[in-house]
Amino acid sequence: MPRAAATGASRRPRGLRARGPVTAARLTGAVSLAAGIGLWQLAAALGTAGVPGPGPVAARAAELLADGTLVTDAVVSVRRVLTGFLLGTAAAIPVGALMGWYPVARALLEPWVQFFRVIPPLAIIPLTIVLLGIDEPAKITVIFLAAFLSSVVSVFQGVVAVDRTLVDAARVLGARDPGIFVRVVVPATVPFLFVGARVGLGAAWSTLVAAELIAAQQGLGYRMQQAQLYYDLETIFVGIVSIGALGLLMDRLLITAERRATVWQERRAV
Repeated sequence: MPRAAATGASRRPRGLRARGPVTAARLTGAVSLAAGIGLWQLAAALGTAGVPGPGPVAARAAELLADGTLVTDAVVSVRRVLTGFLLGTAAAIPVGALMGWYPVARALLEPWVQFFRVIPPLAIIPLTIVLLGIDEPAKITVIFLAAFLSSVVSVFQGVVAVDRTLVDAARVLGARDPGIFVRVVVPATVPFLFVGARVGLGAAWSTLVAAELIAAQQGLGYRMQQAQLYYDLETIFVGIVSIGALGLLMDRLLITAERRATVWQERRAV
């Protein structure tokens, strides 16, 4: 009993210490959010470039929520981003793996990947309109390319960075290339895959407004472009805040998935 009690007592402080950094991080995040809103309010009070304050923007958001416009636009934009992002990431995994594992594939594919990476999505829009028309496939294609080109490099670097000692050890134990790839390379590449996915998600969201230039009738980017015509700054800010909030939420979901998928990985103590 004394030993059990001592063990319980020794475990409790570690639990408290584990919760401490989480609480501190949340508090810091809340302070950062409050400071950002305060600076925004200050900029509006000083009349900086006609920037509307948080109050008018919140009121405009409430109006758009009440008539369903904001929810509809958000759902349409999220669907476009998710479709392009998931397709782009799914394509980036095999392409990046081939580039990293086979030198011949790297020599064939890497120049093209690097070539298209430097072309901005806006430059692709005229081509997609000519080839795919003005419907959803054209918008999703632009987002797909942004996500794919951002993710494929991370997957490629992850495969290249696999410790050669692990690969050689697996070969010594009799494993063949398919087994080595599945049991050694894939687990070691998972952290790089999630890094690429996060970068690809950011690229997908940043390309959304450009994609919704293609004859869109709904969506956050479309709504912001329409507001621009009437100098409706409140609606523009509602779109900016909505895109930022949705992107942040999706990024946090990716971080949670990464932590669950890489529980074996050592992490820096916070």
